[in-house]
This record gives sequence, C-alpha cells and structure tokens, in this order.
Amino acid sequence: MNSREAFYIGGQWRVPLSSEQIEVHEAATGEILATVPSGGAADMNAAVSAAGMAFPSWSTTDVKERSAFLRVLADGLQSREDELADVMAREVGTPIAASRRVQVGLGIGVFRSIADALDELPMEQHIGNSVVLRVAAGVVGAITPWNYPLYQLAAKVAPALAAGCTTVVKPSSVAPLAAYVVADVAHGAGLPPGVLNIVTGRGAEAGEVLAQHPGVDVVSLTGSTSAGARVAELAARSIKRVTLELGGKSAFVLCPDADLEAAIDAAVRTAYINNGQTCSATTRLIVTADRLAEVEERVVALVDALVVGNPLDPATTLGPVASAAQYRSIQRYLDDAADQGTVLVGGQGQVPGQERGWFVRPTVVSRVSNTARIAREEIFGPVLVVVPVADVEEAVQVANDSEYGLSGAVWAGDINQAVAVARRLRTGQVAVNGGRFNVLAPFGGFKRSGIGRELGQHGLAEYFELISLQLPSARCVETTEGTAP
Repeated sequence: MNSREAFYIGGQWRVPLSSEQIEVHEAATGEILATVPSGGAADMNAAVSAAGMAFPSWSTTDVKERSAFLRVLADGLQSREDELADVMAREVGTPIAASRRVQVGLGIGVFRSIADALDELPMEQHIGNSVVLRVAAGVVGAITPWNYPLYQLAAKVAPALAAGCTTVVKPSSVAPLAAYVVADVAHGAGLPPGVLNIVTGRGAEAGEVLAQHPGVDVVSLTGSTSAGARVAELAARSIKRVTLELGGKSAFVLCPDADLEAAIDAAVRTAYINNGQTCSATTRLIVTADRLAEVEERVVALVDALVVGNPLDPATTLGPVASAAQYRSIQRYLDDAADQGTVLVGGQGQVPGQERGWFVRPTVVSRVSNTARIAREEIFGPVLVVVPVADVEEAVQVANDSEYGLSGAVWAGDINQAVAVARRLRTGQVAVNGGRFNVLAPFGGFKRSGIGRELGQHGLAEYFELISLQLPSARCVETTEGTAP
C-alpha cells in the first residue's frame, strides 16, 4: 500500500479537513493499491490561497532561476524513474517498458524542454515605440487525467512555473500517485512554498471548486469533451483563461501506394498505445477499398501477436484498462460492434486467462461506415475501426468528417504526396510516414478536441499575459534587454 494521508499545500504536508478517502485500484487485479484523501472546498481554498500568496515573489523570480528549478525537478524525477514506472503501470495498466519510456520519459522530457524554451523566449519585445512585456498570467488551476498522470501534469505545471505562475494541481482520482512523487521532488528541491500545491479529490467536489475559484486566473484541463465543456462553463463565470486538451477520434489515412508492412505496423502501434487509452490514438484506419483485404489480413496478424497480460511482466505488450468504469464503457461499444461492421478479432468479453482486473480483448472492426457510432465516438480502449473509401479524396473527406480534430496520420509511398494530404487534415498534429511525436511542437486540437496548445514555446505562451508600454519616441529607458528607444 502506497497510501497518502495529506495534501501538499504551501510547502507543507497538511492533514485534510475531511476524513473521506479515495481508493486507488491496481488495473491488473482490481485490488486496492493505495488510498489518498478526498479534498473538498475548504482544502482547495487553502491551496489557492497558498498559491496566491506565493505569486508576487515567484512571478518576479529571475528567469534563469525558474529554468534551473525545472531542470532540478527533471533530475529528481529521473532519480525515481523505477518507482514512477511501476506505479503508473499498476494504476493505468501501461506495460512496464512503455511506462518507463513514455509515462516517465515523456514527463521528464517536458520539464527539460520547457526549461530550454524559457531560455530561448525573450521576455520583452520592441515594436515601434512600444515595449511589449511577457508577464505571468497568475494562479493556475491544473486538472489532470488518469491516462498519462506524470506527462499531463508536466505539460501544465512546467510551463506555468516557467512563466512565473503558481499552481494548484488536482490529479485524477483514478491515478493520483505520480503527483505525490512530483510534490516530494519539488519539496526536496527547495521549491518556494505555495508555488506548487497538490490536492487530490473527485471532479465534482474538488475540480469544480478549482475551475470556478475567484483566486484562480488560468484553468488548464485534460480530459473528456464533456468535462472540458463543464470546466469552460464554470471558468467563464469569472472570465478565466482556459486551455482544454480533450477527446479525439483520429484518422490514419493509408494512401494506395503506401508500404503496407511499415504502414500497418505503425497503424496498429498508434491505435493501441497505452492500451488504447490515448486521446491522440489513431483509431480510425482509412483504407482504399482495393487494398482492404490485404490490410485486414495484416492488421489481424499484428493484433493477434499482441501479448495481453500483467503490465509488470516485461513480455506484455497490452495491459488492462485503468478502471472498472472504463472497462464497462468499452464493453458497451463492443456490444454493438457486430451490428456496425465485421469484427475481425477480439470483441466482447474478458481476455481468456485474465479474469482479474480490467482486461479488454484487443479488437478490430472492419468495413465500418464513418457514420457508425464506433467510428464517431471516442472509445478510449484497444479498439480499431477500419473504414473503406474509394480514393484519397474521399479519405480526406472522411478523416475530416468528425467532431474531433486532435491528431492524425498519413502514410504514402511518396513523401511529398503524404505531406500534401496531411496539409488538408483539420487536426492539431499529423504524423507523416511515421514521423515521431515532438515535445517541442505545439499539441492541441480543433473543434471538440479543445482550446489552446501545450508543449514547447507555444504551450509556454499560454501562461503569459502581455503588457504594452507605450513610450515617447524621444525617450530611452533601461530594460532587461538593454536600452529601448
């Protein structure tokens, strides 16, 4: 049991004002892994107050000092890599190798990349007779999801601290333990009291209080589209800035001249990453009808080769989903799958030999119309749908025919053709012929996939406000950049 009994508020571990606890379950067994306190309005008020008191000092801290803190945090998290990988494999179900590489490695990489971005971003800019200042936006409320607990926290906390903001983090009640490790590391690194505060709790009791709190200036949420709509509604009451990274139903466009061996390998890998619990997963494979049969054969072979099992076993390539609620949600989609297409592999029911925990059979449903429910709604599990089209023109239309626009992929034999198709997709990022995810590039979506961007300089910019100093043309003033005319 890795239980926690306090919140991290104002640089101290504080006993909750309520005795209510949240049980954290191990995805592979369903057993209780830990308990954490369930915070309410009074606890969240204390955290926001601590962040507000710390803001004047932290926001005026030298940029180089803030950058150095981010690197110290990254180093501290690196020193606890094994612990973090283990706990997120248990909470989320991520296979241990992927947990170490993605869950931990990506989160640490974000802290370091934001430090680099801060070093490169000028805090002042001269435009005519004006000096434009970048200043910290204020107190940030960060509401993070359960599928990537450390990475998503890093994508909000790192740029907020870099910009000079102070933060209150409300991690998911399904997977809150990595946030406690971050607090441990920050405390050991000497981060000033109140700059980072962590309060665990349920969305309706803690998250909603944070989203509408008058002491919070910016709210950043990663979660479902419905959660994003609720947070935006609450934040709008006090005209807060919001960044929302929400759902997706992303398309993988397979052009007729693509190398099928390489392309299908990438399509299966990106659909089932983190057991399908990834908002940017490309879960619609769009294929021209003349290659459909060959594609189906290759997809089935690769999915059949997945090793479903305990995420702590190094041989496992697909683990369980994170919760009983998520398991039930996926099964409801699979109940109707045969009516919406041809189930090639997987389907309803438990994985043989995995009766404990929340294991979903990796599933492929082919010959699906893009109007079908399983082609339009985010399932958030190991389910891939194959949508046949007549040609590339129809493929682009189908890819864009979605309420979402978070991610996508294009694979073609000719890289120039692949880029030309990718340019036509209405989505926040597109992997071209297997192009890798880049933590320096902006991440975010169109339409119901969200508002704003995370990562790199574009994500850092979300946490600044701009002030224009309009100067007399004949007057010079000293600035941190030198003498401004």
